Amino acid sequence: MENSSMESKQYVDSEFKAALHARCPKCRRGKMFAGSTIAGYGQRMNEDCPYCGFHFEIEPGYFYVAMFVSYALDVAIMVTFAVATYILSGSVNPWVYTVATLLPIFLLSPMIYRYSRVILLFWLTPNLNFDPERSKDDYVSFKKQPGR
Repeated sequence: MENSSMESKQYVDSEFKAALHARCPKCRRGKMFAGSTIAGYGQRMNEDCPYCGFHFEIEPGYFYVAMFVSYALDVAIMVTFAVATYILSGSVNPWVYTVATLLPIFLLSPMIYRYSRVILLFWLTPNLNFDPERSKDDYVSFKKQPGR
């Protein structure tokens, strides 16, 4: 058996798995956010991918569109919890629905913030595709070159 036929192939996450873990859409290896998913309200997005150097904010004000994605996620969560509350309790008290819809939004807002940006970059940005060259172990971005 030859060693060349047994070359080690680098594993690259699928698009869904990379989005789920908030990885860079270009290389799928670098983290988009500095903290963890459950970091609470200390969410901070990296300006550039720490692995391949991709600049996440493609143009000034780019992430304003993420507010619309966040709004859609909020509405979906509120409708889901309102319907579930109606089915489970049958209550007609508006305060029950107010608490049942706003509490999950408040608790999930760090994840909504994070995934609204992830959804925007992965699926709503045209011409932003995975680049297999950027995910290689020996890839050196312009920003990672020595002396820069």
